Amino acid sequence: MIYGYIRVSTDKQTVENQRYEIYRFCKEKTIGVDCWIEETVSGTKDINKRKLGKAIRKMKQDDIVICSEISRLGRNLLMIMAVLNECINNGIQVWTIKDNYRLGNDINSKVLAFAFGLSAEIERNLISQRTKEALARKRAEGVILGRPKNSKSKQKKLSKKENTIRKMLQNNYSYSAIARKFKVSRHTVTSFAKELSVI
Repeated sequence: MIYGYIRVSTDKQTVENQRYEIYRFCKEKTIGVDCWIEETVSGTKDINKRKLGKAIRKMKQDDIVICSEISRLGRNLLMIMAVLNECINNGIQVWTIKDNYRLGNDINSKVLAFAFGLSAEIERNLISQRTKEALARKRAEGVILGRPKNSKSKQKKLSKKENTIRKMLQNNYSYSAIARKFKVSRHTVTSFAKELSVI
């Protein structure tokens, strides 16, 4: 079987780009996805507590997992290696589209997966460090960072949608459903509903 794997870290991110990439890739290779695994979860979460981990345990030898890029498997080297190790031990192949990897149970795949995961983690750490250094330099120069205290944007994401949201809540729509409709976080909807005095 061929599995399409999609992961986003927050409900503010969209899965559609990853789904489109996998669809396009499969069309080029004249193959089809038999089952989709889609989850909104941090890449640092233990593989056994993710949908992907549960799915891998049910997969059979020679099954294939296709994802847009290897970083979808995990946020750091250890997590990526944990996923790949689980797949390799079960004879499951991992194909990535952007990176163009075909990882299976051979030594080259293991070395390649390790090297890629390590370089990806180093790059993330370097970006994080550069950002922290730049912010520290700005503070040292006296630049005030972020929004001033006790100030809020006058124009909210859900402004001018008050009536629609009020009606949706009266019709028992969940905050999550409303958030998906307006492409905002559930927290934004909850806060907005409080301001409307709906909850």
